[in-house]
Amino acid sequence: MRYTAKHRYADMGPRKIRPFANLIRGRNVDDALQLLRFYPNRGAKLLMAVVQSAYGNADHLENPDPDDLIVAECRVDGAPMFKRIQPRARGTAFPIKRRMSHIIVTLADPEDLMPPQQSETAEPTPATATSEAPASGT
Repeated sequence: MRYTAKHRYADMGPRKIRPFANLIRGRNVDDALQLLRFYPNRGAKLLMAVVQSAYGNADHLENPDPDDLIVAECRVDGAPMFKRIQPRARGTAFPIKRRMSHIIVTLADPEDLMPPQQSETAEPTPATATSEAPASGT
């Protein structure tokens, strides 16, 4: 089963959080929390809170062993921006974009992430060779 937590409209740009999302994707929950705990970055703290929330969701929904969960999905998407204008010299203006992000973390059992295994009784499908010779230009 999958357990999801979201932090929508996080007050930080997605580019600052994505390196930490790439760091914990595919890891055990305990390892991910241990990695994020010692980073001084604000993006790591935001992501750690979402992972803890997903872990709490798994514990609340009575997962038999929430310590064995794996971070199956860790996604940081862009959210709407606040757009402002900074006055500059000679009557011009520069745009300021205050970026926000949506953080989505999904935890899953390791068995759910395994690809389905093929049975030995099934015959492999024969490859169809329908390639034609390329047409010459002369």
